Amino acid sequence: METQAETEDTLQDYADKHIESVTALDEAETDRLASSDPSAPSDSHTQDSVEELLHEADGQTPAPSQPDPDVEDSEEITLLEKPQDTEDPSDEITLVEAPDTAEPATIQTDDALSTQTTVDSVVEAVLFACDEPVTVAKLAGIVECTSKQVKTSVDALNEQYKQHNRAFRIEQIAGGLQMLTLPYYDHWLRKMIKVRADNKLTPASLETLAIVAYKQPAIRADVEAIRGVASGEMLRGLMVKGLVKMVGRAEVVGRPMQYGTTKKFLECFGLNTLKDLPQIEELKRPSEEETPEP
Repeated sequence: METQAETEDTLQDYADKHIESVTALDEAETDRLASSDPSAPSDSHTQDSVEELLHEADGQTPAPSQPDPDVEDSEEITLLEKPQDTEDPSDEITLVEAPDTAEPATIQTDDALSTQTTVDSVVEAVLFACDEPVTVAKLAGIVECTSKQVKTSVDALNEQYKQHNRAFRIEQIAGGLQMLTLPYYDHWLRKMIKVRADNKLTPASLETLAIVAYKQPAIRADVEAIRGVASGEMLRGLMVKGLVKMVGRAEVVGRPMQYGTTKKFLECFGLNTLKDLPQIEELKRPSEEETPEP
């Protein structure tokens, strides 16, 4: 058996040979680096090979090579570092799912009015703007709905006016619909409204107009027989004001002209039809009524 000294000499010779080979490899590596040849082995690989050979000669298992801390740190930094131009997916989700705080858009349509509330509003606006009665058929054409819807709207509006104690109502006047103030407010309205002089009726004109209204179609002879005086001027004056008109000729000798009231008459007196005229019994004066016994 070889002595320990001989073994050490043998290992030393073996190491010297490898050192010479390493030196040769270093020179080759230097030449490779100078020529920029990427295929040549690196210094780190050469050092690892030398260490493995020394450990094999000594009969020991080489320890695993420790990674370069500088390289490892740089790799960790590279992995942890967030690129500046990379978008965060969470930001994109937040943008998509973020609630819209803007006001909801209103859908505008060109279709005909369909809701009863809208019909009510338009009916009210038209009647408020008109200074004369509007027929149901004409109103339905303006609002683009049926006559039944117009009547339903009028009933609904009048109910609202009543509940809120409004000073006006929609009334049937001269075959149409018109918005009028309630009679209760007449006292205050008279202080503001100035009636034009040409629209004022004298007692004689009112008397003549009443006879024509209740007796129509009436001829002048009928009016004069009741009044007891000539009434030609009164009839002509009422025709000028648009309250009376000629409606035909009587089938009697001479075919005299017949007179009747106009639509304007109904408007001025707040009547829908002639059937709304007060009855004769309602017009009796208090003095003509029987006085009850005390």
